[in-house]
Amino acid sequence: MMTEDPSRRAVLGAAGVALAASVLGSFRAAAEATSGEKKKSDAGHLQGMPYRTLGRTGERVSLVGLGGYHLGNTQDEATAIALVRRALDAGINFLDNSWDYHDGESERRAGKALRDGYRAKAFVMTKLDGRTAASATTQLHQSLTRLQTEVIDLIQVHEVIRMNDAERIFAPGGAIEGLLAAKKAGKVRFIGFTGHKDPAIHLHMLQTATAHDFTFDTVQMPLNVMDPHYKSFAARVIPEARKREMGILGMKAFADGSILKSHTVEPMECLHYAMNLPTSVVITGCEKMEILEQAILAARTFKPMDDAAVRALLARTAHAGKDGHFEPSKVTDQHDSTSKHPEWLG
Repeated sequence: MMTEDPSRRAVLGAAGVALAASVLGSFRAAAEATSGEKKKSDAGHLQGMPYRTLGRTGERVSLVGLGGYHLGNTQDEATAIALVRRALDAGINFLDNSWDYHDGESERRAGKALRDGYRAKAFVMTKLDGRTAASATTQLHQSLTRLQTEVIDLIQVHEVIRMNDAERIFAPGGAIEGLLAAKKAGKVRFIGFTGHKDPAIHLHMLQTATAHDFTFDTVQMPLNVMDPHYKSFAARVIPEARKREMGILGMKAFADGSILKSHTVEPMECLHYAMNLPTSVVITGCEKMEILEQAILAARTFKPMDDAAVRALLARTAHAGKDGHFEPSKVTDQHDSTSKHPEWLG
């Protein structure tokens, strides 16, 4: 653990301390949510992986989840398959993916890894970009084929990063219609959404869903040591998600490596901070086996942080996090795949 810099603590200031306190107040359930207890279906996994409940779904998911994007970054297909199977054998049962990752290659690699009985060990989540029922349905069927499965456990509407995305998704003939039809047909079990741009957009999506008498099962958002200081998803979205008993999926614990470039925190601190929130699962990308082993170790060694420890950590990241510089997904279009490919939206 890095030594705390007193100058950074001073920078946090009264406003930052108040924000940290409000965030911490929302996270008292984190320790309670973490448990090493496993369902009977987990009996074949190695011991030591904590599990949490995925909101009101009742599903038990591993504290750490394997990100899907990085499966397309591995040196070859065999490495990707080995990563997925090592994760599943180690007790990681939550697999993330998306229809658009590497033109579908991430899903295809995951599908091959799920052969030979590995599908039974996995809670499979993928995402789609379509905003219409027709485009969402087409993308969903392509994902089912690539993943070599008859049912996707959790499908999420990807990149809700525009304020009008909610209206498009819930419009007559919108994506929600297609996803509800797929759920009725047994093709998907649960429905959620993701985004990385602004908590206000997430809140609008939740409000729009409520106006249409719909409650998402899950929501995915950036949750990291910089987030409390700028456009905080933790402070604004998590409380609303918890009111709705939604599963909370944390992503970008490292902000694709940007946070480590701030030289304020160590990798294990990044993961443990995200795990300390009332997240159901912290999704992290692993393109090499040593990175996966680090994630497994982080989950197995996680212990709830007290208020003082969290305050000290946030004090160290306050200056670096104040303008979003180390969270490029919030302040640049670097991660806005659908902005570069509007045709994916249908």
